[in-house]
Amino acid sequence: MQSRSRASIALLLLILCSPLLHSAEGTPRQPTRTGPSIEWRSLGSDAAHTRYSPAAQITADNFNTLEEAWTWDGASFNAQSGRATPSYIDGILYTVVGPRRHVVAIDPENGETLWSYREPHTRRWEYSMRKDYGKGIAYAEIDGKGVIYITSPGFFLTALDAKTGRPLEGFGKKVPVEGFPDTGVVDLLADLGHPYDPYEGIDLEVGYITSSSPPIVVNGVVIVGNSAEQGYNQSRVENIPGDILAYDAKTGEFLWKFKVLPGPGEFGHETWENDAWEWTGDISSWAPLSADPELGLVYVPTNGATLDFYGGFRPGDNLFSTSLIALDVKTGKRAWHYQLVHHDIWNYDTPTAPVLLDVVVDGQPVPIVAQATKQSFVYTFNRQTGKPIWPIEEKLVPVSQIPGEQLSATQPFPTRPAPFDIQGLTHDDLIDFTPELKADAIKALEPYVIGPLFNPPLHRDNDMGKEGALWCPGDVGGVNIDAPIAADPKSGVLFIPSRSHCSTRIIAPGKERDAIIAEPTGTTIADYAVLRGFGIRPPNNLPIFKPPFSRITAIDMNTGKHLWMIPAGDTPSRVANHPKLAGVEIPRTGTGLSPPLLVTKNMVMYASTDEKDAPALFAVDKQTGAELGKVSVALPSRYGMMTYQHRGKQFVVLQTGAVLTTMSLP
Repeated sequence: MQSRSRASIALLLLILCSPLLHSAEGTPRQPTRTGPSIEWRSLGSDAAHTRYSPAAQITADNFNTLEEAWTWDGASFNAQSGRATPSYIDGILYTVVGPRRHVVAIDPENGETLWSYREPHTRRWEYSMRKDYGKGIAYAEIDGKGVIYITSPGFFLTALDAKTGRPLEGFGKKVPVEGFPDTGVVDLLADLGHPYDPYEGIDLEVGYITSSSPPIVVNGVVIVGNSAEQGYNQSRVENIPGDILAYDAKTGEFLWKFKVLPGPGEFGHETWENDAWEWTGDISSWAPLSADPELGLVYVPTNGATLDFYGGFRPGDNLFSTSLIALDVKTGKRAWHYQLVHHDIWNYDTPTAPVLLDVVVDGQPVPIVAQATKQSFVYTFNRQTGKPIWPIEEKLVPVSQIPGEQLSATQPFPTRPAPFDIQGLTHDDLIDFTPELKADAIKALEPYVIGPLFNPPLHRDNDMGKEGALWCPGDVGGVNIDAPIAADPKSGVLFIPSRSHCSTRIIAPGKERDAIIAEPTGTTIADYAVLRGFGIRPPNNLPIFKPPFSRITAIDMNTGKHLWMIPAGDTPSRVANHPKLAGVEIPRTGTGLSPPLLVTKNMVMYASTDEKDAPALFAVDKQTGAELGKVSVALPSRYGMMTYQHRGKQFVVLQTGAVLTTMSLP
């Protein structure tokens, strides 16, 4: 009897200690976790787009024990780029994935797919150049029910029940295309004011519009941005403007439209010095939006007008291109704006969302909005009034050598904060580990015109005998979409990932470019267009710049001063082991790729590669930049990373191409 009791106790202990129990049906019984959950409610974590989380379970002491918790593979959705930042809301992880921009709900504990939604097929979706560019979802609660909002490559706004994935009852109108649900969808083209076919979209001779970022929901209003074809894929001068649209979050009723290209009698019309406002366009808001619900303002970053690298057909500063615009959420009226680049021909479109912080400047509390740019500037404004926090000076910049081009004589230069990465290019910026390497770098630059920030493009058939011009940062330099900035709202510090980079493009007669575009937009071929891009031929297979090749810069926005700067990632093996650097002491250089990052209560986390070129996740101290830890991960990361705490356990999600890789403590 005693031995049987001992056996029973032993069996009971074995059962209680077993890590995994199975029900009679053979389905694993999930472990029950208890504890608080911490959400990440949008692609930027919050309406201020800080990419900050108060989650604090992962610390400097335990960071190096992080391990892969689960992965979610989007291969069945034909995912490739993996640009979306997931959101964690009310116990569910949401993301968009693949060229059809499926909306997917995922179990945050084990990565199982809970439901998915796909928009029906249209030619509008099929043509989109931004198909696999979806960055995430928006969320709101309507009558106590969670609702997911997305914009699609076909330019539809869809509202879904957050728990079931079903289209929201009573939202929008029936779309006259086979397969669309009776409710839950708004056809955004209907409110732009251009003739269109529900299946085909707008006639390409008139223009083209799509989307890449999700909408934002503020005080019951859904504000929708947009995007066009990439300007380097354009050859004709006609297009439609990327007007900002707003809808009632409950019903989908159209509320207002903000015109980004002002007509006669409207503010900014004088910045278009011919009739180009009638027939050209773009000026889209393809980067994510931010908002201040208390002020009732939404902050809209825009890109340049039609055609990157040549704008001779649109003389003037071209408002509201490459600007930051604050709009009243209820009315759509402009509260204030600031143009970051006049007459943009550098592809200096604003690539990341503006960040909102409450700081103390000269002893006074100030609500600010900070916009980091490809130019390696942070433009900083009082987000209520639009007044610059520190002076912004208009400085003379070079003139263009391309016939017909009329650039602005000046561009705006913030006096504070100082630039966070390379601006312009001189021989002093070149690699100088040895005199031979520097001489090789100088020789490599001989075919190009180099110069200061805003050095203009040069056409192929110039009389200077040059292959082209270099502008630095280039259109993938400074801050860009693959690594958005983050901030600590408690301290008012920005953390800016960037890379050193210069661009050069072959600018040729527009007819040459037009001949190789299968379906060009517009009817009138521009005098000049970008034929193709090409990079500097790096001598010795080494970066042409001095290190760091990529970096993270911390800026205290209370003072506008830099706190610290560190190389992002370790030194690539091709640099560390280069035969021409044998015996030379090489500092840590950074990889040359911008690192995606986020901020928590305890640290900054960023993804890059280690000294063996293997993918890794790093942790650094927020105050000093000192490295706190490093763990290996399976795949390289790009775009947005995020963190959430589910029932007391903190997870970190990395965008690793088509796969979500999730890390947690053992």
